[in-house]
Order: sequence, then C-alpha cells, then structure tokens
Amino acid sequence: MASSVRFPPSLLRATPNPSSAFLSSKPLIVPPRRVGVFRIQCSKRRGKQRYPSEKKKLRRMAETLVKSDIKNRKEGFWRLSKLGVPLSKDPGKDFVGVSPPLLEAIAKVLEFPVASMLPQEAFSIVRKSFDARKLLKEPEFVYTVDMDVKQLLELEPRTWDFIDRLEYKVGQVEYMPSELISLDLISIIHDSKNNREGKQEMDSSNSYKFPHPKRPKVAVVGSGPSGLFACLVLVELGAEVTLIERGQPVEQRGRDIGALVARRILQSDSNFCFGEVMKTLVRFGAPIDILIDGKPHLGTDRLIPLLRNFRHHLEELGVILKFSTRMDDLIVENKNVLGVKVSNVRQDPGSGSYNLFYDAVVLAVGHSARDVYQMLLHHNVGLIPKDFAVGLRIEHPQELINSMQYSALAAEVREGRGKVPVADYKLVKYVGEGNSDTSSDSGDQTRSCYSFCMCPGGQVVLTSTDPSELCINGMSFSRRASRWANAAVVVTVSSNDFDAFKCHGPLAGVEFQREFEKQAALMGGGSFVVPAQTVTDFLDNKLSVTSLPPSSYRLGVKAANLHNLYPASITQALQHSISMFDKELPGFISKDALLHGVETRTSAPLKISRHSDTYESTSLNRLYPTGEGAGYAGGIVSAAVDGMYCGFALAKKLNLFQGDIESILGKAQKNTGFVKY
Repeated sequence: MASSVRFPPSLLRATPNPSSAFLSSKPLIVPPRRVGVFRIQCSKRRGKQRYPSEKKKLRRMAETLVKSDIKNRKEGFWRLSKLGVPLSKDPGKDFVGVSPPLLEAIAKVLEFPVASMLPQEAFSIVRKSFDARKLLKEPEFVYTVDMDVKQLLELEPRTWDFIDRLEYKVGQVEYMPSELISLDLISIIHDSKNNREGKQEMDSSNSYKFPHPKRPKVAVVGSGPSGLFACLVLVELGAEVTLIERGQPVEQRGRDIGALVARRILQSDSNFCFGEVMKTLVRFGAPIDILIDGKPHLGTDRLIPLLRNFRHHLEELGVILKFSTRMDDLIVENKNVLGVKVSNVRQDPGSGSYNLFYDAVVLAVGHSARDVYQMLLHHNVGLIPKDFAVGLRIEHPQELINSMQYSALAAEVREGRGKVPVADYKLVKYVGEGNSDTSSDSGDQTRSCYSFCMCPGGQVVLTSTDPSELCINGMSFSRRASRWANAAVVVTVSSNDFDAFKCHGPLAGVEFQREFEKQAALMGGGSFVVPAQTVTDFLDNKLSVTSLPPSSYRLGVKAANLHNLYPASITQALQHSISMFDKELPGFISKDALLHGVETRTSAPLKISRHSDTYESTSLNRLYPTGEGAGYAGGIVSAAVDGMYCGFALAKKLNLFQGDIESILGKAQKNTGFVKY
C-alpha cells in the first residue's frame, strides 16, 4: 500500500488562492497577510545568518495573521513544531507513536489543562529527532506534529475554546487549510494520468490525441537512484523502457562483493559503485520510520529485499532488464543518438557487441563510470570540469563518539538497541592558504573542509572499480551495531589543483582522482590492502606507529605515510581542519583514531552539459544525461530527484506527458552536483 511523505512547511510553496488548495489537494500554508511593502536589503542572509532586526520583521509579519485570515477554525490542520519531550519520559528512538508525554507537550502549546483528555487519534507525527546538546538541562526528543482540528473537536469538543485562541507563530504553530502530504511518485503519476483523462472526457473539442501509434522506446543506462526513478516515470507514463545495467542483480552483487572480501577478486562491473543503490520508497519495503526520523537511515542490509521489490514492479510494468550488460558506445548519426552498442561484461569491451535502437537514451551512470566519460569525449559531447572534494576516511571506536556526544548518556546507546540513537557528528570549517580560519565569503583560495558520509556503527568498504586503484567509502547496517564509527574528512579541489593534468582536457579531474587512487594502492602494497595512519602521526608528519589500532576494513590495513599522499596544500588543509574539529568535538584527535586512504569520489569531477528545461544534451539530440555521474546530483536523494525530473522532461518531449512538470513536482532545485557543508 502506498504511503505518504510529509515535509515541513518551510519546504513547501504557498498558494496565493487558499480556496484552490481544496480542489487541487496541493500542500498549502496560509502566508501572513501583507501590510504595505516589505523589503530586506541583505537578501543573501538566510536562517541563523539573519540579523535580529530581520527576524523581528518576519515575526511581525506572522503576527498579522489574525483570526479573520482563517476562514474556518473548526477545520484544517495546525502544525506544532519544536515540541520537546525529555529523554526520561520518552519511550525512545524506535517509538513513533503519540505517547502521553508528547500529549503533555501538545497540551502546553494549546494551554489545555488536562493532557490525558486529548485523543491520540487527532495527532500525527511528522518528524522526530534527538537533541543532546549540553546546554539543555536534559536531552530530549523534539517532535513536529500535525493536529487535525475536525477530528479533535469530534473526539473532544471541550478543546474548541483553546483552538479558537491558538495564535500563529512562524516555525512553531502554523495553520494549514489542508494536510501537508506528499504522495509517492507512483501515486503522483497515477493522479496526473487520471486528471488528464478526466479533462479529456470533459473537453468537447477532444483536442488531446495520443500522438504515437506505438509506444516510444527508451533506453535507461544505469540502475542507480537516477536511473531507477527515470525508468519508473517513463514506464508509468507509457514508454517502452529497457534498463541497461553493467552490474548484476542485487542478490548476485552481494555474492560478487563477498568474493571480493574472501578471495580479493574484484568484479569491476559489479561492486559497491555500480548498481541499484538508491534512496528507496517506503512503498517498496523501507520502514515507515524513515519518514519521521530526523536523520533517516535505511541500512545496507535492507537494500536487497527493497531493490528486489522495485525491480519486480518495473518488470510487471513491462520494463526489459538487461543486467551484466555494458554500454560500449552510442549509435550517433548527424548528432542524433539512435541507440546504444552493448556487450556482455564477461567479454572484453567491443567484443561480441551488438546494437540496440531507441527513440531516446537516458544516461544515468554513476560518478565512477570513467569509460563512459571517455566515450562521450570521443563524440565531442560537452564535458565541463567542476569542483569536488578529496581526502581520507577517519575511523573511531563508536563508544568514543558516543562518549564525546552524550557524556554519561553514552550507556543508553546499547549498540543501537537503546533509547537514544547511535551518536554521529557533522563538522565543517573553512581554511585559507595560511591555515587560518576564514569565513565562507573570502576569496577563491578558501577551501571548504568537512566531514562527509558519516557512518555511525558502520564499516569502511572498498569502492574501487579497477584492481590497480584504491578507493574507499563507508556504510552502516540498519541497526548500526558495529564497534566503529567512520566518516570521510575531505577538502574541496578545483581546476587550480589539476594543472598537472590539463593535457587530459575536461577529464583532468578524473585523472587527478586516478593518480592518488593508484598511489594509495601502491602504499597499501596490493591485494586491496588500505594504507592507514594514526591521526596523531598524520598531524605530526611522521610514522612512529606501525602497530595500528583495529580497523573495520576487512581486507587489511598497512601503516603508511598518508601525509605524503596528497599535494602539500591539500594535506595542510586536512591537518588544519582536523585540529579545528577537535576543538569543536574534544577527543576527535585520539590515539584510537585511524585515517584510511583514499576518499576521492565524493561527487563527479565533471558535468555533462544539458539544457536546463528539457534535460537533453546540448551536444547530441535524444541523449538525456542525469544524476550523479552527469554532475547534477551530490548524493542518493538528489540523484533520485534529478532522475525523476529527467523522466518527466523526456516524457513531455515524447508527448507522453502534456502537463506542466512544475505544477506536479514543484520547481526543480539547481544542483551543482557538489556536496558542500
């Protein structure tokens, strides 16, 4: 059964005409009533960066929402945010229902005298997060709750006087004439199709005609988040879709990765990088609590059944799945893509290849598909170098992170089975050439240094796609019960860092990555052993410790001079940022903290040029680059979203979709394909 996803009001656009929301069922927040003209000169400042005077003006605007602005206070919904429940009273992180202590927090906002009289059925939890900041008297869970006014009054009429006096407060108490619900993608498409068919029946001129006597054929290359979502959109809207994936189905891929760990045999086309890795929908088996958890986490162990369900759904809709199939080339004629040339991955590239013809090709490869970049360059496809980040992966004992973040409360973690979440962190600093703190508004030489892809209760894993190169990442299972916590510590790099590789043109960033991955492999001594160094030695530019602390990396670690791996400017930025992280999180520099090399594939090193509205390549017609490998996403969620928009854009080009994409999905956010914190 399809489930709905709710988002906080600040992420949804307001509709000028409140009455239309009841007809269109779109999310709506009633904005404050306009009084005169309101301008803020410092428009670049947002959220916490706003001046106090700006915040006061915004609060005054909200206060102008008086009772007359709400047509009927006996209906609609109130969103109550920042409801704190002390840890000692809350049932814990795994409980997502409405508890009596939460009703007490709601009653306080309503000024209702008896919390136990409030019916639980009238409230639904939108978000639940844990706040263990030391400035609090006691750690607490923080809730966002939607209150159904009509249901509340039906179940407890005595709440009316309190609801009638409820005042609008930005970010805390906000009125909505209808509930803020975002449907899953399949439901959105079905609603769109039903609305179109209903409009067609009502239109006496019968202006709508399906333009194709047969279904248009589309190839989607890559079954990562962007590929799966693009595929889902296209097949649901009527295209005949073939999904081409160089990796194995997820069940077989698990065995390939097992062979890598046990026998050090790397299947270059079926590993941690290529395949069905995505932010999945609850519809296909993800636990419902990821829609509520303030830091949602699925877990690698839950991917196999979930992706199997996703794949079966596509097969039921008629999608042709071609696993272990490598795209060797595009079939191009007069700058029009006519199809793809493919071969079995067990054969050498180009050997035994055959042609498949399509009306369009969606290129949804990952950021490690370097052979695809080379092929595109051969076809003179516009490739634009872009910034990304490189660094090392740091690992601590999870108990140490729990202690740093929770102090005496650390015992409540209980390896992921306790009341509080396994502790994590998110750190960021900006450093300049002189290794001094700088603001984010300083010059071009400023580097952003940050923790990336933090995996509490996780392990370090290999993500290499070539036996002569070494690249790592992190992962966590759903329970996050590992003894270790790891995160990438990375710094931004740009074209200024690629001077030595300019002869490779737009692939300079790719060669930059490859150079340090090869050096890491040499430092490790082969067999996918990872070079490692204690944090204290890395900061002191020495290798005094050859007996390393334990590591979660299963293929082995070897003591190495990681401080000599990167150019001095990058190494110094990493060293300085780690020192600053320790000031923010005392204990971050520890004798038990171990650095692993290297983390180079935080995002794609280039962007495949495309039109912003149609998503079609600016160089080749009928080619639609999307997702992380194309340079338009910086993570799983953004890749899935980009694939979804790309699918709708292509469907519109193929006359499978006649509506306005933004009216259904909202305006696409500009994504640079670069994760920056």
